[in-house]
Amino acid sequence: MEREYDVVVIGTGNAGSDIAWHCRKAGMEVAITDSRDYGGTCALRGCVPKWVLASAAGAVARVGNQQGNGIRGAVSIDWPELIAFERTFTDPVPKRKEEGFREAGIHTCHGLARFTGPDRVTIDGDVLTARYIVIAAGAHSRPLNVPGEDLMTLSDDFFYLEALPERIVFVGGGYISFEFAHVAARAGSAVTILQRSGRVLKEFDPDIVDRLVLASGEIGIDVQVNMPLVSVERNAAGLRVRAGKDGEEKTFGADMVVHGAGRISAIEELDLAAGEVETDRRGIVVDEHLRSVSNPAVYVAGDANPVSLQLTPVAVMDAHVVVDNILGGNGRVADYTVVPSAVFTTPPIASVGLTEEAAKEEGIPYIANAGDLSGRFTNRSIGQRHAGYKLLVDEDSRRILGAHLIGPHVEEVINIFALAIKHGLTVDDLTLDAIPWAYPSSTYDIIHMVHPLVRK
Repeated sequence: MEREYDVVVIGTGNAGSDIAWHCRKAGMEVAITDSRDYGGTCALRGCVPKWVLASAAGAVARVGNQQGNGIRGAVSIDWPELIAFERTFTDPVPKRKEEGFREAGIHTCHGLARFTGPDRVTIDGDVLTARYIVIAAGAHSRPLNVPGEDLMTLSDDFFYLEALPERIVFVGGGYISFEFAHVAARAGSAVTILQRSGRVLKEFDPDIVDRLVLASGEIGIDVQVNMPLVSVERNAAGLRVRAGKDGEEKTFGADMVVHGAGRISAIEELDLAAGEVETDRRGIVVDEHLRSVSNPAVYVAGDANPVSLQLTPVAVMDAHVVVDNILGGNGRVADYTVVPSAVFTTPPIASVGLTEEAAKEEGIPYIANAGDLSGRFTNRSIGQRHAGYKLLVDEDSRRILGAHLIGPHVEEVINIFALAIKHGLTVDDLTLDAIPWAYPSSTYDIIHMVHPLVRK
């Protein structure tokens, strides 16, 4: 069967869904498809279930930190019960999402889409032609190409484990491994993180990361750097992981090995060559309008976009860029200059803007101010010993260039700094003279961060 549409969307995550709904609302004929359950990464294998697990770990951490300060009695995570609760968020999503599409008049398909021409794809034997085809197919774990890779558990599957093993090795030192490691450690597992290079969480400020690594070690997480994965083998005791380089390999025992070593765009099965869609080593080559440089009928958004960060808010922003360009004729440019991000560990870390390394590379004269906030009563009252910050300001204009935080609620506070950077605010604009911040609050601590930078 052959059908014609204005827009065909590949992927039902946040980006694909937004594009389908907005284009349909504009009167276009729209079809959408997914090779997996409807809902995408964030709702089923990312932000939503992660928040549920991280919140449970945070509750355990909070009670543990306050022992001896008026709080008595330990709490623990009941893993099967926690996963059952998590599934109350994820299980209804596919049906609800598909029904929502149908009610909006969007044609729903199931199956892998493959290009058979620049303006057409096949899905389970059907041929769909369209004026525009949007690739929002998400991402999957990066192939590691090591012996025993098939013995590893993908990060997507961690959310649905019926039982939590006693010993877990996480391969990769990014946010996926750290977030899962903190959950697993709070749930009682012995946890090891193996990072192939000398730095974990390389996108974040190294001083803030060092604080997180210290906090991780205090709850039993063993962070090993310069440990590229060599192999995974099964033995009588479970799994044996070999890692290391230059003849200095180590062996780690595990009951489960989790792949947390990065994700790549899920585009390899789309037969992009047949659609005249140019690719490079990163993925689909797009212009500033998120349109394929070789096929003007194809747009890319969300995790499938190789030039943007794999974050849900960025995916939504991508979707709005694509919709505006489809409806308005390529007048909007994607802008990733201010993107706050957070790692939902306990405590969390957060970052926005330039790091010191980036500022030096760009030749920007800056002043850095770093400090510890664990002594602030807002943190001491809850037993949080790992709280601090580093701010970068322009030496001449005093504008905020970057903010890097660790401690309670930094995933919220970082948004204030994102607004400051976006709108060119100076340190003086964040003082108590400028804004009487709500008190007591974690946001109020901003005045302690900026005070040394204010010109008297």
